[in-house]
Amino acid sequence: MPLDHLLRTVWGWRWRLMLAAGLMWLVLGSIVWSWPRGFVADAIIAPAESTSMAASALVAPTPVAVPRLFDQRPGGNFGVYLGALRSAEAAADLVAHTPIIADMTARRAEGLMGQLRAWLGLRIQADADDVRGLLERRMAITQAAGSLTWTLALTWFDRELGLAMLRRLHAFAEAKVREDLAAVTESRISALRAAASAERDNFQRNALFELLAQQQRAALIVMADGAIAVRLVQAPTVELRPSVPNRPMLLILLAVACAVFCGMAAVTVALLFPPVPVTPAWMAAAARQRVDAGE
Repeated sequence: MPLDHLLRTVWGWRWRLMLAAGLMWLVLGSIVWSWPRGFVADAIIAPAESTSMAASALVAPTPVAVPRLFDQRPGGNFGVYLGALRSAEAAADLVAHTPIIADMTARRAEGLMGQLRAWLGLRIQADADDVRGLLERRMAITQAAGSLTWTLALTWFDRELGLAMLRRLHAFAEAKVREDLAAVTESRISALRAAASAERDNFQRNALFELLAQQQRAALIVMADGAIAVRLVQAPTVELRPSVPNRPMLLILLAVACAVFCGMAAVTVALLFPPVPVTPAWMAAAARQRVDAGE
């Protein structure tokens, strides 16, 4: 089919295409509009190693190495903190200290999807694995482009519960780092005390006592410092109005997608089933007159 004929055919269907795209947009837009919206709870943090009075700088006998220019991966206590936020232990802590299991179960049982799950015999009761999947899907950890700060964002449908979960996750990750450091220092102190009490050489014993003093100093700093892994630049807060998903943006993108889909469908139909060209009456009459004049 020639291009001009194809464009003329599709242009002749323009009103029907606009009606089809509008109906499709209304149907799909109603589904998008009915999606439940969530509140975003966020907090801004900075690695404690980036401050002059960081616990790592006070505990380490030598200065902490500065990260390389092209290696921006988090490390040290801050890396452990970020890893603990989405761990199985963090999910178990949320299960034990927040009503997230009951809330997830109630949301699964409501609506048409809840009836469909019950009719199909699918599992409705939530468990710790579901909570961990929630952390992997709905918790975002992003680094600011122009500073050393990081943003923690957790999206959930219940405003107060989302804020409580973010606060609990921060407290758990910070406590995880502190407990690990405290356990390491306590084990070292016990080993050094035993070695010092069994050592008979005075020079070796003095060296062991120096190491013991360093570990006791480290244990004191770990127990006294309130922030081992991160410093809170902004405490966990939650927005007043739900913002996820972004309905206006989704509706605009859906309108463009419906228009493109209907246009491509019209082109496909015109190519597969080309319409029979209809000769206008005046052109047919003029042709007959020319034929009669030639005869």
